[in-house]
Amino acid sequence: MKILMVLTSHDQLGNTGRKTGFWLEELAAPYYVFKEAGYEITLASPKGGQPPLDPKSNEPDFQTDDTRRFEADAEAGKALANTVKLADVNAADFDTVFYPGGHGPMWDLAESPDSSALIEGFLAANKPVALVCHAPGVLRHVKTAEGRPLVEGRKVTGFTNTEEAAVGLTEVVPFLVEDELQAKGGNYSKGPDWGPYVVQDGLLITGQNPASSASAARCLVEALEVQA
Repeated sequence: MKILMVLTSHDQLGNTGRKTGFWLEELAAPYYVFKEAGYEITLASPKGGQPPLDPKSNEPDFQTDDTRRFEADAEAGKALANTVKLADVNAADFDTVFYPGGHGPMWDLAESPDSSALIEGFLAANKPVALVCHAPGVLRHVKTAEGRPLVEGRKVTGFTNTEEAAVGLTEVVPFLVEDELQAKGGNYSKGPDWGPYVVQDGLLITGQNPASSASAARCLVEALEVQA
């Protein structure tokens, strides 16, 4: 199996002067789920090359066995330093796609025609798509073949309004994931803040927060095994 993992290239946290990017656990935990499943992993980002890491995600409070393993993994580090450009990616070359979150995707991937077309291409080819935490916000402009919002009438989850409030960024982010998924007609649900919560609706898999990363990845692996 060949899996594409799409990371943000955006590193500015609104007008706060602080840095953002992708959230390390949301890359590292799924990365090893996919590695252990024997998948061939390709990392991509809008600008290619080294994507920005949200520095907060590598603070001691947010480190996990998977993040420490990733940081010490020379092969993983090389792949991360050399992500392919999103515009050069063809959905036909992969079996599935996974989007880690972090706040960065809300600025670039959520507004990327390349990203929207990619997700539409995977789903049109009957290939599952998974997104976690803030990354479900990337679905905001994705359409069905009929031109309707992809999430309309679908079961979805993503970073909650209360989780965003807890990190003090409600007024900083360009939109709230929970509100946006509901505004697009999504059948949004959530679990307790910061606990693992994953929703699957057909080929679409979404996870609520960093703690949901590994379980969303395992759900994606199961979806691919069902198809195989």
